[in-house]
Amino acid sequence: MSDDRNKILEETIKRLLRRGAVTNLRKIINKTHAADLSLVFRNLSVTSQRKLYDMIEDQEQKAVLLSELSEYTFTDLIETFEVDELLEVFQFMPSDDVADIIADLPKEKADAVLEKMNNEESEEVEDLLSYDDDTAGGIMVPDFVALDEDIAARDAIESLQKDYPDVEMPFYLYVVDDHERLVGVVSLRQLVVVKPCTPLKEFMTTDIFSVRTDMDQEEVAKLVARYDILAVPVVDDNNRLMGIVTVDDVIDIFRQEATEDILKMAGVGDEFVETQSVVSSTRTRIPWLFASCIGGIVAFFIIGHFEISLRKVAYLAAFIPVIMGMGGNVGIQSSTIVVRGLATGRLVANDLWAVVGKELSIGLILGLFYGGLIGFVAHLRFGDAHSSAMLATSVGLAVLSSMSIAALMGSLVPMIFGRINIDPAVATGPFVTTSVDIVSVYFYFRIASYLLGL
Repeated sequence: MSDDRNKILEETIKRLLRRGAVTNLRKIINKTHAADLSLVFRNLSVTSQRKLYDMIEDQEQKAVLLSELSEYTFTDLIETFEVDELLEVFQFMPSDDVADIIADLPKEKADAVLEKMNNEESEEVEDLLSYDDDTAGGIMVPDFVALDEDIAARDAIESLQKDYPDVEMPFYLYVVDDHERLVGVVSLRQLVVVKPCTPLKEFMTTDIFSVRTDMDQEEVAKLVARYDILAVPVVDDNNRLMGIVTVDDVIDIFRQEATEDILKMAGVGDEFVETQSVVSSTRTRIPWLFASCIGGIVAFFIIGHFEISLRKVAYLAAFIPVIMGMGGNVGIQSSTIVVRGLATGRLVANDLWAVVGKELSIGLILGLFYGGLIGFVAHLRFGDAHSSAMLATSVGLAVLSSMSIAALMGSLVPMIFGRINIDPAVATGPFVTTSVDIVSVYFYFRIASYLLGL
């Protein structure tokens, strides 16, 4: 339903743009949520994007729109902005979003923006830019509620109203000591139900889930998801509170990481094709396809090695596609399950043998079932041929070995990669299917040659 509504919105805006119906466009643009507009923007020219952006009357709406735009849409649009325009809209954006935008600007424009920002804002943004993009420090929000442990609940409420009216995450109040070290956390609900004179230190929660500034963003996201919290505090090496990572950023992280994993598993890099040039996209895919090419050549030599067997029993070749295909599918299934399990925290690299053993058992059961089925089909089809029982047995055993080995490799390789801190996603796709194809062909002809006396 939402997709249909967005499609209608996009078609309406495009039609009004062609007609030059500025008044109607302005009404629609200012009534549409910025998140919906961001979807429309990705299918418009930069000129049209700029025209619609200028029609937005609410500066906060403009700020949300820039934050929601995908990277490749934002990069083209932002080139049309002057420094003063950016400064104007930055006033309505969280510091972490400002830092993300400045990081994507050309260096000269980024330096000019930082120079024109007031000292407090620019220092805050520069601090965020000093952290790696994919760490807790790089995605944290430096705006949070931090109160002294000795103040009473009544004073905490007054401080919220007076000093933190625009804070992004008011549901958690972080409690710090005299050295700004994190010592506890208080929920908004706790604050309003206790007696007004109760000091924070008497009812705060001291068992706090916190992360270091250099922790990988994927690990931060797993922590937030595991404990169902709306935000997690970010501390430095001295346990001083530096910022918080909110649940909306966690959602973006999961979406980004899942996208990267899927693209890597397909062997096309970790960026959408829309963000890559033809040359860049081609360069990314060449190594993966080269691996497939080498695998095909190796399989070709293996088949050539058993040329005499094929001449004697030509119909052996008829079962090569199904044996390779079944093995390849099982390999992809196992590797996908393991990679996503590692990415979401449901599996850990230390459980290597338990995970591999389970997948191997599944591969063996599937191999027995489909090996028997395909072997039976082979017996029916070539029942009048010499040694048809041995042929059926060869095909069945080949399917069994292919699917078992595929399950083994599809689970073992990403688990090993996870243990040695290499992205497990690169262990799937062409890598698994190519290696399984080679092993499947070899085992098939070796088994068939032995059983058929070739």
